[in-house]
Amino acid sequence: MKLNRRWLAALVVVPLALAGCTATTPTGTSSDDAAAPAGGDDITIAVVTHGTPGDTFWDVVKSGAEQAAEDLGVTVTYQGDGDPVKQSQLIDSAVATNPDGLIVSMANPEGVQGAVEAAIAAGVPVITINSGLDQSKEFGASTHVGQSEFIAGQGAGEELATAGATNVICVIHEAGNTGLEERCSGAADTLGGTVSNVQVDIANVADAQNTIKSSLLADPSIDGVLTLNPGIAVAANQAIEEAASSAQLATFDVSEDVTQLIIDGKILFAVDQQPYSQGYLPVVFLTLQKRNGDVVGGGQPVYSGPGFVTKDNAEQVAEFAKNGTR
Repeated sequence: MKLNRRWLAALVVVPLALAGCTATTPTGTSSDDAAAPAGGDDITIAVVTHGTPGDTFWDVVKSGAEQAAEDLGVTVTYQGDGDPVKQSQLIDSAVATNPDGLIVSMANPEGVQGAVEAAIAAGVPVITINSGLDQSKEFGASTHVGQSEFIAGQGAGEELATAGATNVICVIHEAGNTGLEERCSGAADTLGGTVSNVQVDIANVADAQNTIKSSLLADPSIDGVLTLNPGIAVAANQAIEEAASSAQLATFDVSEDVTQLIIDGKILFAVDQQPYSQGYLPVVFLTLQKRNGDVVGGGQPVYSGPGFVTKDNAEQVAEFAKNGTR
């Protein structure tokens, strides 16, 4: 599926500037600052993601969920673990509390399938977010809030091709994360050149930087680097400088550092799936389902992206990033 350039330009939009506060929740524990119910119906919604505490992306997701809880007068609990076995255990524990809804990310869909299907069998409405779009309906979730990672990758590949890149390394920072692999596959589909995957570990950014640098030194013909995480993007920028490479850098996801590097001309663009919306919208949907019987999505995804942050709109997005909402 080739993407029309005008279609891509239409995606460069800035979402609602919703205020939120970022808090770090230890792995496997509920948020201490979950919003207290004000609506009188004592609704509780559990969020269990594969995001690790302190990750800038997942802090934004968490902020969105907690702001929605405050706005709607419901309670949200947040837990996260990148190990699918431990994540499944967290899902089981959350379901045991009989919540009014469950929000789950599925970086390893098969790894959490049993827990998700057990939640649905127990009568808990489920919405998936961020990862697992292709399996969401199959597992019984009412909708998925996120982006098609393959389509987003296609957009990135097309943009890199327009910038003149023909030999790109795509840096995967979480082994076994199918969504990251789909991003690289999408980029390979539209680049019209070569895309080679490079595996790093997000838990060790210094090693990731060295791995990217080594790749650039080993093959001077590499003229593009596509990272899939803001922290790895910052490391890749350093690697490019240290390798004295002329490779152009692009990334997925936004942070304050990334927007500044775009403004400085060191990153071409960031593919923005708008994580704040991924936290905020499912809480709204599940609250509507409980209060009014509304089931949003009809089994189809609700897309929060992709949008593209470029030099044209990076300063505006940077203001939101400072608030912890982008």
